[in-house]
Amino acid sequence: MTDQQRSSEPLANRPTAPRPCLSVVIPCYNEVATVATVIERVLASPWTAQVVVVDDGSTDGTRAILAELDDPRLEVLLQPQNRGKGAALRRGFAAATAEFVIVQDADLEYDPAEYDEMLEPLLDGRADVVYGSRFITGKAHRVLYFWHFVGNRLLTLASNMATDLNLTDMETCYKAFRREVLDSFTLEEDRFGIEPEITAKVAGGRWRVYEVGISYSGRTYEDGKKIGWKDGVRAVYCIVRYSPLLARLRRQGTS
Repeated sequence: MTDQQRSSEPLANRPTAPRPCLSVVIPCYNEVATVATVIERVLASPWTAQVVVVDDGSTDGTRAILAELDDPRLEVLLQPQNRGKGAALRRGFAAATAEFVIVQDADLEYDPAEYDEMLEPLLDGRADVVYGSRFITGKAHRVLYFWHFVGNRLLTLASNMATDLNLTDMETCYKAFRREVLDSFTLEEDRFGIEPEITAKVAGGRWRVYEVGISYSGRTYEDGKKIGWKDGVRAVYCIVRYSPLLARLRRQGTS
């Protein structure tokens, strides 16, 4: 597929005002304290055409809150048991119908008011995929764990070496796509390994990737943060397993 084929309509023909063109996929697990607020903020965005919440077996009352929400743009999907973020995203992506798709966590770490910045490179035809980077922005971000910061940097470096991309924040939640990008590959990871897997498959498809700076209000483990060191180990495995560069070298070695 050429860049010309991937481009959307000419810039001069595109509306300048926000329009509902975005499916927001929200994987959710035990977020009783924040999920209603997050969904309210997502629905308040003029870009939002559809919200797909995938509850991943919550046991803390989250499902009761979701059952009370009523908006024609909102679709709630219930996993029969906890399967992980990757499994929830696969189900949510399959249900997305809008022109563009973005991932939104069900906590308050990422701000839906920044959808316009995430969408800009997609709307003007420059990008097929946009990552929201917590590390290239002058916007406010909460100061938290040093070793998480180091881990994110190391995982991004390893991912970049395996994909030949120059991302600054591979592990970011905010990833926005043209829907046809997600339709072009099959995702396999059930947990947080979905992040390097997505990045590897985007790189393998040679889709055009942009980054934009975003704000970040990180939370502590006491606040409900769930990712741990085992997920970091799995991420390294996924970086190697799905690497398009290593796959190319293997093919060359057998040819």
